[in-house]
Amino acid sequence: MDHKSPLIHPEIFGVTLTFNLANMLMITIASVIVFLIALLATRQLAMKPTGMQNFFEWIMDFVKGIVKSNMDWKTGGRFHILGITLIMYIFVSNMLGLPFAIVYNDYLWWKSPTADPAVTLALAVMVVGLSHYYAIRMKGFSEYGKDFFRPMWFMFPLKIIEEFANTLTLGLRLYGNIFAGEILLTLLAGSLATGVGGHLAAIIPTIAWMGFSVFVGAIQAFIFVMLTMVYISHKVSHDH
Repeated sequence: MDHKSPLIHPEIFGVTLTFNLANMLMITIASVIVFLIALLATRQLAMKPTGMQNFFEWIMDFVKGIVKSNMDWKTGGRFHILGITLIMYIFVSNMLGLPFAIVYNDYLWWKSPTADPAVTLALAVMVVGLSHYYAIRMKGFSEYGKDFFRPMWFMFPLKIIEEFANTLTLGLRLYGNIFAGEILLTLLAGSLATGVGGHLAAIIPTIAWMGFSVFVGAIQAFIFVMLTMVYISHKVSHDH
């Protein structure tokens, strides 16, 4: 896992920025895959769903259950599409680096985009930012501001710390689980090159860990969406 990342450093308006080309590539691929799944599932809608439509409707019902477990549907229905998009995108992203990694000229090009903290923290910032946006939009700026001082005025510093903690834990939890899984798979794959004995010894745990990594990737997508709805619910509900 000592491979380098393909970075470029363009200067825009006098400011030098850093872009990871591998992240940009994998984010684009994950987005295209999710788009194609949604397109194929809704291309020929039928009253009795089968195949991809049936799968997509199951995802919709599953996410609807997550939303309704955190807030009433009248309030939470507007976040249904957000939840579906997040769970599909994060699951697909988690799976991309599972079967293999592509290294070219010592640069790692193919991996799970969620195995990079910059990507997962960007998703976390987006989610927390959306929770504040909808809180202001649905409750008004005055009521939104008062929430930071409830139940007592001295809660304000703790509420600020909580916002930063929520962002960090949401992003780093996803990153840590996916990155650790890819490291172990790399170590197991490396042992395949140590001869016949190493090959036989590593092939079974590699297959077992890949199966477990699929489970972990699905659970992490679920947890991310669940916490997204929890954070949004806490912001938009008048009970908090």
